[in-house]
Amino acid sequence: MALLGGVGLIAGGIYLKSVESGIERVDAFAGMPEEGRPTAGAKGAQNLLLLGSDSRDPEKTEGSRTDTIIVAHLPADRSSAQLISIPRDTWVSVPRSADGQHGGREAKINAAFAWGGVPLMVQTVEKFTGVRIDHVAIIDFAGFKDIIDALGGVDVNVEKSFKSIHPPYRAFQAGPQQLDGEAALDYSRQRKQFADGDFARIRHQQQVIKAILDKAASGGILANPAKLNSFLKATSSSVSVDKGMSLLDMGTQMRGVRGSNLSFLTSPTKGTGRKGTESVVLADTDRAKACYDAVRRDAVDEIKQYARK
Repeated sequence: MALLGGVGLIAGGIYLKSVESGIERVDAFAGMPEEGRPTAGAKGAQNLLLLGSDSRDPEKTEGSRTDTIIVAHLPADRSSAQLISIPRDTWVSVPRSADGQHGGREAKINAAFAWGGVPLMVQTVEKFTGVRIDHVAIIDFAGFKDIIDALGGVDVNVEKSFKSIHPPYRAFQAGPQQLDGEAALDYSRQRKQFADGDFARIRHQQQVIKAILDKAASGGILANPAKLNSFLKATSSSVSVDKGMSLLDMGTQMRGVRGSNLSFLTSPTKGTGRKGTESVVLADTDRAKACYDAVRRDAVDEIKQYARK
């Protein structure tokens, strides 16, 4: 029995590594000069840059800009995680792109991806936060549909009743609801029905991410080979990572983290304003500096204080 169990574990490990080998890899740090990058933070802690693009968003009219930008802080003890969303319209200083054709000026932070891909995005986030990025993951939020369906749906507490602005114009009722993949993706896109606009969209995406983690941890997928296979295939087809990142190792390190151990924050802002003809989000530079300083020091309790009210 012990031998059979050992063989099963080995086979499972080989399968997981084969799934990981099929995940698309990106050279996230290509051409980035080491000089000028932030120094490493607290020993053992790591910072991931999560970039999300909703490639099938009905409202998407811009090219390859990122809709979601999250700095995920993993403390040294790996007992929790703090995810800090940076609004895509935050007005920042974007370094010059490698080809010298773009950047070198202030702009919306998501312009960095269109101008210089992942490396320029990493440079821009590091310059804005002063936090060194250790790994990068790029997520196609449209692919969340398959992930959620593989889990059998997710539970979300809807903050108020509203109707989607996209076909088939779903009606979301206030209170707890179980959503399938299509409904959850639709929910995560909504912002125009809310007074705080894009901040509501960020909040909805955070809810869906937390719900996915909760369901994956509690839905018994590890004990169900068919569910596990569907979940892993859906995840691998929706995620790209940097060349040095192992999702298997990361998953092992974070195996004890649940939704209750996650803290979702929004990078401190002063609200919206205008720069020329553009509507932008204005960073609260003093509070943002203090927040990201806490990230560098791995001061988890301090980081949590900057949750957006």
